[in-house]
Amino acid sequence: MKTRKKIDKTLEITLIVIMSVMVLNVLWQVFSRYVLNSPSSFTDELARYLMIWVGVLGAAYVSGRNMHVAIDVLPKRIGGKTQKQLEQVVRVAIVLFCFFGMVLGGSRLVYITYLLGQYSPALQLPLAFVYMVIPASGLVIMYYKISDIRKKL
Repeated sequence: MKTRKKIDKTLEITLIVIMSVMVLNVLWQVFSRYVLNSPSSFTDELARYLMIWVGVLGAAYVSGRNMHVAIDVLPKRIGGKTQKQLEQVVRVAIVLFCFFGMVLGGSRLVYITYLLGQYSPALQLPLAFVYMVIPASGLVIMYYKISDIRKKL
């Protein structure tokens, strides 16, 4: 559990920093556009990339806290042991999705954008760096769900 708490704390701090930078970035964008009458060229792009990171990392964070949105009609109708088995099946499905969709698919996306040498227009940031959050978050979600599976066994 020490590892889980360290990951939680790291995600919390990272999300706070990203949100703070995003707020300052948007404030600068509004100030430069309406007060200076000279809109900043990079702020729109930076806000977009920060939003991607906060969304995907935030999903990993809430997954670890088991606060994610869930449709619980079926689990509420069944009870006891069957409900616990269904929860385990859902956790396994999440692990499989994260592995194939986020880790493998995301890694492929990062690799392809790296090979193609794609850079963002305003920031000249490698897009592989922007997309790297997908496989990283997939690994974190997998860790959380495997930990939950092991804890329930």
